[in-house]
Amino acid sequence: MPVNNDLVGREFPPTAPYLVGREKVREFARAVFADAPQHTDVAAAQVAGYADVVAPPTFAMVIQDLTLQQLLAEPDSGIVLARTIHAEQRFTYSRPIVAGDELTAQLSVTGIRALGGNAMITSDATITDAAGEHVVTATSVLLVGSDSEGEDA
Repeated sequence: MPVNNDLVGREFPPTAPYLVGREKVREFARAVFADAPQHTDVAAAQVAGYADVVAPPTFAMVIQDLTLQQLLAEPDSGIVLARTIHAEQRFTYSRPIVAGDELTAQLSVTGIRALGGNAMITSDATITDAAGEHVVTATSVLLVGSDSEGEDA
């Protein structure tokens, strides 16, 4: 089944709130080798003007992943996980993510482009805090390959 072009413009329900934990930020910072003190040390983050440790910029993927799971679970999507790779990622921040934030994300599919028998699906996850204020928009491009029998995606 090819990727469903009717996904373009589809918006998914907001995710359940995700409470950003201090230890999760520290673990993520270690995993991505983000060694600036504000990622692991509360006092350093406070000196920099934040209430708690500051997540590295790519931490937004943790919340965005919740929205991508919604997309991948769509029965009419035509997306086969075994033929899908994460091809591109961008973040547009209004402010950094800080431990203690309660974040919600909502995904919208913004485009599908054919590329040599494959499909590139672009989506935006708009991530907001508990007050409904924009924190970051995470834009992903998934590359879905055609099936092994030559069917175009």
